[in-house]
Amino acid sequence: MSADKLPKKTEDLIRCDACPVLCRIREGKTGACDRYANIEGVLTRVDPLVVLETAEKHVPFADGINSWQGDLIPSADKFVTGIGSGTTYPDYKPAPFIVSAEVDDIDVITVVSEGVFSYCGVKIKIDTDRYVGPEQAAVLANGEQVGHVTTAEYGSQMLAIGGVRHLTGGSKKEGKVTCDTMLELCNKKPVELEVEGGAKITVQAGKAPIIDGDTEERMRVGCGSATIGIFAPQWFGKADEVIVVDDHITGVLTEHQAGQFLEMPVSGIRVRGRRSTPGRYFQVAEPGAGWGGTDITDPLDIIDRVDPKKAWPGMTLLMVSTTGQDSAWFVLDEDLVPQPAPMPEDISIVVDRIAENCEPALCSVLFMAGAGGSLRAGVTENPVRLTRSVKEALTKVSCGGAPVYIWPGGGITLLVDVTEMPDNSFGYVPTPALVAPIEFTLKREDYLALGGHQEGIVTLETLLQKPGIHNMARES
Repeated sequence: MSADKLPKKTEDLIRCDACPVLCRIREGKTGACDRYANIEGVLTRVDPLVVLETAEKHVPFADGINSWQGDLIPSADKFVTGIGSGTTYPDYKPAPFIVSAEVDDIDVITVVSEGVFSYCGVKIKIDTDRYVGPEQAAVLANGEQVGHVTTAEYGSQMLAIGGVRHLTGGSKKEGKVTCDTMLELCNKKPVELEVEGGAKITVQAGKAPIIDGDTEERMRVGCGSATIGIFAPQWFGKADEVIVVDDHITGVLTEHQAGQFLEMPVSGIRVRGRRSTPGRYFQVAEPGAGWGGTDITDPLDIIDRVDPKKAWPGMTLLMVSTTGQDSAWFVLDEDLVPQPAPMPEDISIVVDRIAENCEPALCSVLFMAGAGGSLRAGVTENPVRLTRSVKEALTKVSCGGAPVYIWPGGGITLLVDVTEMPDNSFGYVPTPALVAPIEFTLKREDYLALGGHQEGIVTLETLLQKPGIHNMARES
């Protein structure tokens, strides 16, 4: 990128045109984003251009069995990422690197850039049955709202962070905190969040969540009903009744279809809550940090009544959570009141098996961004053709070499798991917005048909001779 020299009285300054902030940078200093510096009067991208030594296979182009098999990179097993490449701002310029390489006799083009994303956010999937807060509750970082709790998924709590309204639609401080929070999350750093009316959470991509000071260990094996469906045969003949406590669907074995299929007599133990279908109960307790994501600490609290016509003294009862972390064994006394008793070994084995079948608690951080805007002009003079090419799977999109999911509908709205990307792939500009690597890979003939910037194409071999290249090993 050429330096734009200022008038003589400030000749030691240059203006950076890599984003709308237009920093004026003194020699030897960097701009506000720490990505560009004034080095001997030349505006220079500080970070090296990252080249992956290997890359994963992607969906092949459907041209027949002898066509290119979908490798993102050429035969030398090198793939040029957008990390450290620089941007196309003010947008009409060709992408910083348009690289050609031959793959199985197919001439392949990879257009490499760093996108400045004002329209972007982070989706966080927290694998735990622990309650984090009510849906739609504000999620705060450093006292500023940066997102909200969204609908829970199977065994996971979900947070939505960022988005253009938090970045630019609120106060200046809200925008800065939102940008900082997303930057840390996307670069796989730990971030402390607080949910209004809920928990304090430490989130880090690829790590277990820390909720109210406790490191979570397990994701539930399933809801209470699913747990019964999985383990019913293993309880049969060893327990007269099993109740699996769960915030969503609490299961009662002898009423459940699994118990009936095994011809177990209904125990007569009725739990609180709203009965859905036989053996499946909703709303047995409030959400919380207790058994199965409820606020229950004593499992007997969810028992509404015991039917003396069906229950009998000496009847055995297992109560267990969906992770197996909480369990208790009871025997009904002469008054049909459950009394604690030592758990038999064969029951303990099945409880341990529930735990064995639980996956580790984990935080997944997915970066979501709209790439259907002006950065397309760095690829082609006719941007809508790039959008159509992506939707038709002629062009493969990646971020730092990592595969992305492209949402259906208009534009190029992408979703990428940040743990698949090299460390510190993301930067920022103080507008505020995130800067993320993005690559578009397609056949040369398709690139030219888009109206691509043919004059900007360089060979991979030529590019690798340039200074400032960082080769990064990656498992295929």
